[in-house]
Amino acid sequence: MSVSGIQGFLLEVTVVACNKLKDTEWFSRQDPYVCLEYASTKFRTRTCTDGGRNPTFQEKFVFTLIEGLRELNVVVWNRNTITNDDFIGSGKVQLYKVLSQGYDDSPWTLQTKTGRYAGEVRLILHYPNANKSAKSHAPSAPPYVTPPYVTPPAPQTSLYSTPPPVSTAPYPQHTGYPAPSPYPSYPSNSGGYPPSSYPPPQPAAYPPPPYPPTSAYPASPYPPPPQASPYYPPGPFPGLYPPPPY
Repeated sequence: MSVSGIQGFLLEVTVVACNKLKDTEWFSRQDPYVCLEYASTKFRTRTCTDGGRNPTFQEKFVFTLIEGLRELNVVVWNRNTITNDDFIGSGKVQLYKVLSQGYDDSPWTLQTKTGRYAGEVRLILHYPNANKSAKSHAPSAPPYVTPPYVTPPAPQTSLYSTPPPVSTAPYPQHTGYPAPSPYPSYPSNSGGYPPSSYPPPQPAAYPPPPYPPTSAYPASPYPPPPQASPYYPPGPFPGLYPPPPY
């Protein structure tokens, strides 16, 4: 958020309290008070009698902002009645957060003159015009410009503004040669499949001749007649009868 344009606007600062202050008294409790300084404007809180190391103030002050000055000085003292007041610690309060966001309640560290830790002071910062100044003075982002060395890609254009018309005319009949076959060609067989390597059988007479074929001779009767045997009727056994004994 922008923090420009703060000239003349008001900043509210509330001194709440101090914590863990360096103790400058030996026999009694110290009486702290806080001083604020912005440019030539200076404010001082009341003295917190017997405040010791943790005094409480709850006092509010208003500063008129100056363009370019974003830092507030704070100094804490111990009030003495007889001698000069004792310096306890000092610090610087950065105003960037309150000017950008409108509110800041962070504690701020105090240091001695030698840079040692001297406690902390609690402030509440309020800037009511944070949003107004941001809206009125915030710079707008410049328009994006293509660098001269970058050539934007040419837009892709279609070759056809509209789809080509669909032809309704029938396709001509294909009169070309048939596609070659991947298999070897053989002479056509007009006699059917499978081809016969033998001559076709000659037509035979009908009805077929009986089996077995007839012979010129007359058929033999069955059963065959008994053959005339030279031994029929049997005659006497040729030889000796009765047979000789063994």
